[in-house]
Amino acid sequence: MFHPRRKSVILPRVSANHTETTFRYERWRAVSGGILETAGTTFLLLIAVRHFSAGATAKGLLSIGGSVGLMLGPLVVGWVERARWPAAKAASLAAAVGAVSFLVMALLPWLPIYVAGGMIAMAAASATIPLMTQVYQDNYPEVARGRLFSRALMIRIGAAVIFAYAAGFLLSRDFVFYMRWLLVLFAAAFGFASWCFTKLPSRPLTESGSAHPLRAFHAVRADRLFRWTLICWMLMGFANLMMYPLRVEYLANPAYEAMHHQTLDAAEVALLVSVIPNMARFALSPLWGWLFDRMNFFVMRIVLNIGFALGILSFFTGNDLTGLVIGAVIFGVANAGGDVAWGLWVTKFAPPERVADYMAVHTFFTGLRGVIAPILGFQLVQPGSLAPMAWVSGGLILAATLMLVPEIKSGGRGRKASPLVEEVSE
Repeated sequence: MFHPRRKSVILPRVSANHTETTFRYERWRAVSGGILETAGTTFLLLIAVRHFSAGATAKGLLSIGGSVGLMLGPLVVGWVERARWPAAKAASLAAAVGAVSFLVMALLPWLPIYVAGGMIAMAAASATIPLMTQVYQDNYPEVARGRLFSRALMIRIGAAVIFAYAAGFLLSRDFVFYMRWLLVLFAAAFGFASWCFTKLPSRPLTESGSAHPLRAFHAVRADRLFRWTLICWMLMGFANLMMYPLRVEYLANPAYEAMHHQTLDAAEVALLVSVIPNMARFALSPLWGWLFDRMNFFVMRIVLNIGFALGILSFFTGNDLTGLVIGAVIFGVANAGGDVAWGLWVTKFAPPERVADYMAVHTFFTGLRGVIAPILGFQLVQPGSLAPMAWVSGGLILAATLMLVPEIKSGGRGRKASPLVEEVSE
């Protein structure tokens, strides 16, 4: 543990009423989450390419909006702790910022405003993830945390599939007209999410006794297993995030049609980038949630890494529609487990009252690679270069996987204290 001086504090048992209320409103919020997910994965970039004919810099900036928010995680956690705000209340405020950003984008369709608004909205959505992980830690019992998380995730995935298909269909009919209404719908989704956050049982974060804005990083120095896992995740995540936004570029940009031998409209791009992967995610999410509660974490992470590598190679080296579909399915299956593992893994490592800190560090490094990787990917990509880039990404994921093998014996479980009496620093 990384706290130099401690005092005992009594942490309450998980309340059944809090679990029920959290699960209810998280299922409602999952609908808006699915809609907003399609913005980050598909439609912001699709609009940038097809409507604004955006260059590499603009597309790269849009791709990193969520990652910038992840990097802000430690600062957000520190600010919320000092302000003594309930975690969910702070998340509600961030969602309101996202709603305003999308409304401005709809009213003023100018590329600089579009890029800035998209970055702010996606950053607002992701900056609050550590806060919500603390809410899950407080309100969901450990034996069912993965299962409850994955059930809400299924709704999110289902909403993403339906919305991506419907939005892609409408954009194929009249791109300019429905593009602006699409941005308004994203604003409404943020507004609904903000309301749902206000209904979640939540408490102020446990005070750490340190005013330093980056105090959460002490865990990296003091916790070897946490540090090693972050390093392995950095390699895998960098490879995955470098290729992820290139899926839209690969399918939507006519310069790459000779590689995959397809001419695709907006609906078909949405089908391959959002609908098919999300259908696979929907089908496999309950299984991954069940496995997370029972399986050795590092074995689970290794299996997921292999899936991501195979998905990248199939998608970018298949050279036909079959390869695209297979890659989309494999990516969706791996992403189903990745959602659960990424969102909850720190609950297996961190002391219960420090989950937000551990998650903030994790999101920071996720955001760091998420900022660098897409920009590097867009700068490196040229017709004919995607297949070699896919093989390099696969090699990085393999290296990360091999680095995790020696840690299997640890099981991925942190050295927690009693669930009723925990320690915090003075």
